[in-house]
Amino acid sequence: MRHQLRPLFDQVVIKELEPDRVRRSGLVVPPGTHEPPPQHGIVLAVGPGLDWWGSVGVVMPVKPGDHVVFPASAGGWVEVDEERLLVCRVGELLGVLESVQDCPHCADIPLAAGDSCPVCGRTAESLT
Repeated sequence: MRHQLRPLFDQVVIKELEPDRVRRSGLVVPPGTHEPPPQHGIVLAVGPGLDWWGSVGVVMPVKPGDHVVFPASAGGWVEVDEERLLVCRVGELLGVLESVQDCPHCADIPLAAGDSCPVCGRTAESLT
């Protein structure tokens, strides 16, 4: 029987992504014991959040499928059906990685030649 971990309150369940072993220079880094712990992953499940007194609480800013970044010290690692998962509070997450076309600042703004978005760095030339 397969199991699924359902987080409670303001907890999220994250599946670690394998670290990229190929660097920009083309050097392949072999797996080893000096490798830093994973610091990004995909959200698998999200708790319902916290709701104190009916209107004040923590609304969950992430959803399943989001690619998130977290510090090495975040949460705790558990193993479910031979799969290593991170369970942490949503407040421990550092952010959500989004593609450039999803930039909230310039996604709907046409950029003139020579202009660039101050948030994501997209330029008019990068669109062609």
